[in-house]
Amino acid sequence: MNFMGAMAVWRRDMLVLRRSILSEMIAVIAYPLTIYLAFSIGMQGYIGLVDGVPYGLFIAPGLITMTAVNAAYNESVWSLWFHRRVQFTIESYRVTPVSVSEIVIAKILSGFSHGLIKGVAVALVIFAITPFRFQLSSLLAYLAFLIPGSALFSCAGVISGTLLDKPETIGRVEAVLIMPLIFMSGLFFPLSSYPPSIAPFIRLLPTTALFEGARQSMVTGSFSIMYCANLCIFAVISFVAAVLIFRNKLSE
Repeated sequence: MNFMGAMAVWRRDMLVLRRSILSEMIAVIAYPLTIYLAFSIGMQGYIGLVDGVPYGLFIAPGLITMTAVNAAYNESVWSLWFHRRVQFTIESYRVTPVSVSEIVIAKILSGFSHGLIKGVAVALVIFAITPFRFQLSSLLAYLAFLIPGSALFSCAGVISGTLLDKPETIGRVEAVLIMPLIFMSGLFFPLSSYPPSIAPFIRLLPTTALFEGARQSMVTGSFSIMYCANLCIFAVISFVAAVLIFRNKLSE
């Protein structure tokens, strides 16, 4: 596979981001920061310690991760929808040497790049207003979850942007599927809060592997091979599905 086509699409997406970077940063920082202030300051006095750490520090890694993967999903879903339904640039891919796999890989790279930039921005704000810190040695372990997690959300965005024609439908999918999966993964509460009969199924969710694994790597410095393997398997499955669905759409 020639990755030159994927890099060309990625560079185009990065140029688009550069044109609107300031407005996007303001919006992307405001949402998780509002959630953090509301839950951390408003609830910490009632909740106290969670898994041995203050509640504000417990939710901080999840908000950083949520920002990154949401950015990956939104970049993929809206760019695919916009190119397909408004600019019709997707039609140009039919006559270019860029393969379907390269396009999906480009969207994964674009999603990760968007997520990394916006996640770092939110992390810097959280670092500035809280005592949340982590060892640099934990960063590689954290990236081992963030990279396949961003790929998973980017591929989910490719699938949604390929199949869904109306922007309001895309919004509903995010509201009734993406966000509930994120919140169910223990973003704001420990997994031990679930009843024993439900907890094993929650732990199988890819979002649980992402958020719980990322939190453990940043807060405790531990690394869960089970969570990482689970997340990577889902990322590969989503990539294959995105390639097949996008290829089928181009062939119509």
